[in-house]
Amino acid sequence: MRMRADRAGGSSRPAVVSAAPGRRAAAGLLALAVVVEVGVGVGCDVVGGSGPGPSASTEGGEARRRVERKATNPPAGLPGAFTVGQRLAWSACPAPSGAQGDGDAPGDGWECATMKAPLDHERPGRGMIDVAMIRKRATGPEDERIGSLLFNFGGPGQSGVVGLPEYADDYARLGERYDLVSFDPRGVGGTAPVNCGEKEYEGGDACKKHSGGILPYVGTTQTARDMDLMRYLLGDEKLHYLGVSYGTGLGGVYAHLFPKNVGRVVLEAPIDPTLDRLQDQISQVKAVQLAFDRFTAHCADAYDDCPTGSDPKQAGRRVVALLNRLEEKPAPTDDGGELTGSLAAHAIANHLDSGEEGWKPLAKALREVMERGNGSALLEEAYDHGPDTRSRGARAGSEVGVSPRSKTSGGNGTSAFVAITCADSNLRPGFTESEEMMKRIRAASPVFGETWAVGVYLCYEWPFKGESAAPDVSAEGASPILVVANTGDPTTPYEGAKRMADELGEGVGVLLTVRAEGHGSYPYSLCATRAVDAYLLNGRTPERGTTCS
Repeated sequence: MRMRADRAGGSSRPAVVSAAPGRRAAAGLLALAVVVEVGVGVGCDVVGGSGPGPSASTEGGEARRRVERKATNPPAGLPGAFTVGQRLAWSACPAPSGAQGDGDAPGDGWECATMKAPLDHERPGRGMIDVAMIRKRATGPEDERIGSLLFNFGGPGQSGVVGLPEYADDYARLGERYDLVSFDPRGVGGTAPVNCGEKEYEGGDACKKHSGGILPYVGTTQTARDMDLMRYLLGDEKLHYLGVSYGTGLGGVYAHLFPKNVGRVVLEAPIDPTLDRLQDQISQVKAVQLAFDRFTAHCADAYDDCPTGSDPKQAGRRVVALLNRLEEKPAPTDDGGELTGSLAAHAIANHLDSGEEGWKPLAKALREVMERGNGSALLEEAYDHGPDTRSRGARAGSEVGVSPRSKTSGGNGTSAFVAITCADSNLRPGFTESEEMMKRIRAASPVFGETWAVGVYLCYEWPFKGESAAPDVSAEGASPILVVANTGDPTTPYEGAKRMADELGEGVGVLLTVRAEGHGSYPYSLCATRAVDAYLLNGRTPERGTTCS
């Protein structure tokens, strides 16, 4: 079972670290191995004839010809080596790298390329990084192709290179008229991957030791600027984009930076851009508690043997008692693992992310651990649903205080999650302030508060400053941006979607409300899917105030 909005398994819920703060690391940066001099390895032309490539369709045994389009509006301020002097050389995709997670190559129909981007867009002459990209060419007639549709599946920490092939079937209709394109954001997978430990996440000091040269440059603003360079090299005058969960924040920042370059943009299961990281944690934990309460009411009504009991008012107490027992004595699993209380809390939240279709499996999994003492079913759902996270296991992460939900894509997902989150947020609360915030989070949710609260310490002793308390997504002058949100979303609460639409600006943000449970609605809601397709394929936004039931 996969997560609904974060298709490859990540979520906007924060990773959490141990409440016991460690020593502040010594100052100093290590050299960044991925940085090279500008101009090295960069192609000669943007357009060129890339040839049919491995993904070109064939008719009658002959490859369908294709000429790459050329945009006329390169990002301002970049040396020509990055723009007019660079060509994306598409070729067959290799198997995922270790930082992307294990697995097989995506196979026929997929092409990969490496884009050169500045290490620091504000000082582009300092050096460059390699940005890993993947695409599947439009399957319809060339003269009906709109351009490229860029995806970000959330996290932060998701590998788009791994995620897009996993879930491309969901977007097959869009793929008739768009090239489906994704990428690994900075710090993730194949793009200057952050390394915070030899085998697992080991904290901020380890991040600085192994990846100090890239940490200041992995924030969302830098990645948004990468996207504009990507847009230009893909040959599009405007960016067409579909972002989910964290990817909505990335899309909003892009729209703020480049309002004139906004094409058809969809923000699904959006974050609340008005909240700082700690305010957002309180909002999220309240939302997941409400989703749990709706589940327990359904369970009591639908099943005579509901594991949370026949009285929904007592359900929270029963589950809290379970979590406390599991924390003291973890439940064994069939594969020799153990289910702790923290892992069980994350597993319950993952089920709730799946909407009503996750309620029956959740009841079964709870019954299994409550009645038979077996934690297998819940432990399976404690992992995020990216490639190989289940086989890797979340126990190693939990031992150092990192939530399994931060293992967004296998590989370096945990390290990337923390690095990007702390690069974005300038909040560095002291011990007293952190303890007070933890009390507020615990009070906001009797079931999930204890587990979520330790996330307060995520950036406690991060070795670099963050950018801002909350992202600026105001995009005056941009084309309409479609914001799609479920009223029962347990991860990105619906109230944040309304604020996202408002913050984008009058005439820009268009909110589509979906009366449904779960984190995300495309392609699960037929009504929402039709509205998104109509917008992306034909440019028609729904009327303001439209609601899907």
